[in-house]
Amino acid sequence: MRIDARLTKRLPATNGADAFELNVHLKSDADVTVLLGPSGAGKTLTLNCLGGFATPDEGRILVNDELYFDAPTKLRLPPQQRRCGYIFQDHALFPHMTVRENLRFAANAGRGNSGLNRHRRIADLLEAFELAEFAGRKPAQLSGGQKQRAALARMLVSEPKLLLLDEPTRGLDGRLRQSFYELLRKLRQRSEAPMVLVTHDLEECMELAGHVCLMEAGRFTQCGPRERVFARPATVEVARSLGIYNILPASIDALDPGRDMSRLGVLGRPWEISYLPGRLIGDQGYVCVRQAETKVIPHDAPPSGNQLLLRVESASQSLRGMRIQFEHAVVAEISEADYAACRGSERLKVEVPAAAIYFVGK
Repeated sequence: MRIDARLTKRLPATNGADAFELNVHLKSDADVTVLLGPSGAGKTLTLNCLGGFATPDEGRILVNDELYFDAPTKLRLPPQQRRCGYIFQDHALFPHMTVRENLRFAANAGRGNSGLNRHRRIADLLEAFELAEFAGRKPAQLSGGQKQRAALARMLVSEPKLLLLDEPTRGLDGRLRQSFYELLRKLRQRSEAPMVLVTHDLEECMELAGHVCLMEAGRFTQCGPRERVFARPATVEVARSLGIYNILPASIDALDPGRDMSRLGVLGRPWEISYLPGRLIGDQGYVCVRQAETKVIPHDAPPSGNQLLLRVESASQSLRGMRIQFEHAVVAEISEADYAACRGSERLKVEVPAAAIYFVGK
């Protein structure tokens, strides 16, 4: 296990802020672990505990079999001994230093390599991150993308054992974000240190994560490999928090393991999906379907598969075409060409492939 951290940290109430308790178990063997959740969930506090900038009240932190913190034995490695590379939201480059000086400062604070080795490593990273021609510039003279590259190079120059990134793309436009994602992929090729990245951006999580921890009010609501977490939300509350699902009340009306079939009742219509082991006829719950998997077809299309005839409440343009809001809070996105064929219809059918449906019990 690359990271195994049990963390409990209590913050007392202050003027304007309620008391807060972080109580999580971060356990991951992935290259990149993403903490995903809203502001105030405890994501940055978790990073600070891992990096040694905050001390848990209870717990234990183990990274690649090295013990960073153990409350029962009062072991606490200071930040400089943990050798964590940390990128803050503003990249935190020293404004009075050039790019080369920023890297040299980080290298001198890292491992006790010889001066020659540090010089070679700095030159190598300046070249790798396309910074050689900007090495003599200060941060104020750099573009946003150049600052990103300089921050990553400075993080790597000390050969960190753990990489911590706190919303590193916050405030960047789409082009710079994509550039930063490419830099992170390059970083993964140059470092074997596990990475923990904090974000509240779902698309960023989908882009980068190998392992995801969904976070709310100081707790993990669900953790696991990215594909599993987003395909199988643990509860309907988790599904709602992600904001990518259509969620409808449903009941289990029939179970047929021989045919690998379950029949659900969804808004008075029968839907079929794969057999649901461990469920009983009559169980109540919800079907969760990703909005991206929800198809829209004309109201007079022949009946087939899992369909519902729903009233159209509104339609608006989106990056992917047209976003249609139906009754029962059902949302679907279709191309503008497909929308042209059904524009003006008061009701449309939505159809969902059986494989795209996930049933969550109450």
